[in-house]
Amino acid sequence: MRRFSIKKEHLREIFRSFNNLNVLIIGDVMVDSYMWGKVNRISPEAPVPIVSVNKKERRLGGAANVALNIQALGANPVLCSVIGIDHEGQAFMELLKQQKLSQKGILKSRERLTTVKTRVIGNNYQVVRVDEETEEDISSDETQDLLTLISHIITHEKIDVIIFEDYNKGLITPKLISKVVELAKNKGIPTCVDPKSKNFNAYKGVTLFKPNLKELREGLKIDVDGNYIDELQRAVSSFRVKQKFETALVTLADKGIITNSRSVKEHVEAHVRNIADVSGAGDTVISVAALCRALECNPVLTAALANLAGGIVCEEVGVVPISKEKLLHEAFELDFVR
Repeated sequence: MRRFSIKKEHLREIFRSFNNLNVLIIGDVMVDSYMWGKVNRISPEAPVPIVSVNKKERRLGGAANVALNIQALGANPVLCSVIGIDHEGQAFMELLKQQKLSQKGILKSRERLTTVKTRVIGNNYQVVRVDEETEEDISSDETQDLLTLISHIITHEKIDVIIFEDYNKGLITPKLISKVVELAKNKGIPTCVDPKSKNFNAYKGVTLFKPNLKELREGLKIDVDGNYIDELQRAVSSFRVKQKFETALVTLADKGIITNSRSVKEHVEAHVRNIADVSGAGDTVISVAALCRALECNPVLTAALANLAGGIVCEEVGVVPISKEKLLHEAFELDFVR
């Protein structure tokens, strides 16, 4: 890693400054449903474990989990999405209310199904996941309604950074991307993306693009190995220049993260963790990276904090937001903090 250092007090000030930021989050939202229980035997009907359920829980998921992470880091999230007019949509709105998150950016559609991911967890390990969803693009009318709402928010409120949280569920379309990026550029607002394969090449001109290694391979149709960092950086550089990104961040699971911009190309190694569940880690990474970009933090610091945060949430079972206090505490142990 290049020579870089930061004082603890400066790091504290960055974390305090998170509290002053407003973040517009555009993306697919969902309800994460959990069934927790014990496994003591195998079913006589099929070679599968029987989970004796003793606890049920619903949490905000998808782009809404990004909103929870942004909130946990002290900033103010404004979530924009479309849900169905159904029982699960009502449950989603109630969860927003419980978490004290604004509902003003949520549109309801008779044509949509509210996405629900049900995870069955036995003995603290995920046994199976059941998804109820539609992956079709929202209609042109719904896209226009969402654009009108987003434009109103950007025009009338102080927005410091925009996050696209794409889960391939149809909310984010090429038209929506291009129009929002244009609006953001006109207002001088940075745009950060957590992509999926469907719209991978549609995010031209965004500020920060953060795929994981699997998404990068699928999006670029290349078989690059995460162990070969130089080769990976060359592939990312070529894509970044072509797409006119300011910065690309690529998460590499147990290999850490790379940051790639015109002036900085660095690899930040992962920390040793007791991994319990990787669900939601990408949401946490983009949340930390977006706040750092809004504050124009050093790109190596941005990558290191995002990488650290993603690792921390992987130690928890289920999708959970980051602890700001724990992140700051562990950040003090980074080798460039003094």
